[in-house]
Parts: sequence; structure tokens; C-alpha cells
Amino acid sequence: MFIETEGTPNPATLKFLPGRDVMGGRGTADFTAADEAEGRSPLAARIFGVGDVARVFLGNDFVTVTKGEDADWVALKPRVLAAIMDHYVAGLPAIEGAEEASEEEDFDAADGEVVAQIKELLDTRVRPAVAGDGGDIVFRGFREGVVRLHLQGACSGCPSSRATLKHGVETMLRHYVPEVTRVEQVEA
Repeated sequence: MFIETEGTPNPATLKFLPGRDVMGGRGTADFTAADEAEGRSPLAARIFGVGDVARVFLGNDFVTVTKGEDADWVALKPRVLAAIMDHYVAGLPAIEGAEEASEEEDFDAADGEVVAQIKELLDTRVRPAVAGDGGDIVFRGFREGVVRLHLQGACSGCPSSRATLKHGVETMLRHYVPEVTRVEQVEA
């Protein structure tokens, strides 16, 4: 098994591509601590088990790992590669059990058409680019012209995420959806 590794705009995060499905169309999963992964994701739990890991994000066909503040990729990267390889050799699933309900979205039902346009643009123009950088962007709400989005994976905590939201996502949404006046980043 060959696992490719790519850098991301976030220097604390690397993207690992195992060459096979990780979540395989079941969405994404973001774990910010080992206890969140226990009993839910054998893959994320194994990666946290190598130590010095602050976050594990599972995408469709990739895994992004954020190192702890004092960790060094030179020492950590081979341990993460070994954990991913061991997981797939064992034939275990990335996620066990039923999927958890996603966070509730906050918007006025009267804005349903506008929200549908926003989600379509996020899904077709933004999400593929963000996934390419090892992350995901999740719609959380729309009220009074303000779109609230949650960044996951490599994008969470990335030094350039604010610029991406303001100059990329906000500009594009305002261009195509005149009702949008601003984009805000929110935590889970």
C-alpha cells in the first residue's frame, strides 16, 4: 500500500491520501481530541494513538492530521503513515455505527431559495477547492445577509483561512447572491 502525503496551507497539518475511500461519500468527520474518536472511528483513534496529534479530519478519500504544538513532522509523519497503513491492512472501517446528526442549520424558512443558492455555490465551487487543501466547509446558517460557515480539517486554524473566507468565499457569494452581505466563521 502506498500512501501519498501533501502539504496544506496550514503548516501544522498534512494531508494523507491512502489511494482508497476513507469516508467514501458518507460526508466528513472531524475529531479534535482522542476521546471524540474512541468508539466512533477506529482510524482516527489509531492516529491519535501515535501521540503528538491535535486533530484528525476524515474526508472522502483523504485524511488530514494536525500535529500538536510541540511536535515535529519529521518524527511524526512516519508514525502517522504506519497507523494509516496498519488500519487498512486490518480491514477496519473509518467510521463505526450510525452517523451522528449534523449540526442544525439556522435560517429563516422564507430564505429557503437564497440558502439553496448559497449551498449550491459552496458545494460546487468552494468545497472542492477546500477539500484539495485537506479540509471542508460547512454551512451553519444565514440571517440578515450574514452567512455563517464552519471550517474543518486543515482549514481549521489555518493562518490563511480568514483571507480565504473574506476575499474568496465572501466575494463570490456576494457576486452571485445579492442578499449576502457578509460571511462569518463560526466554531462547531
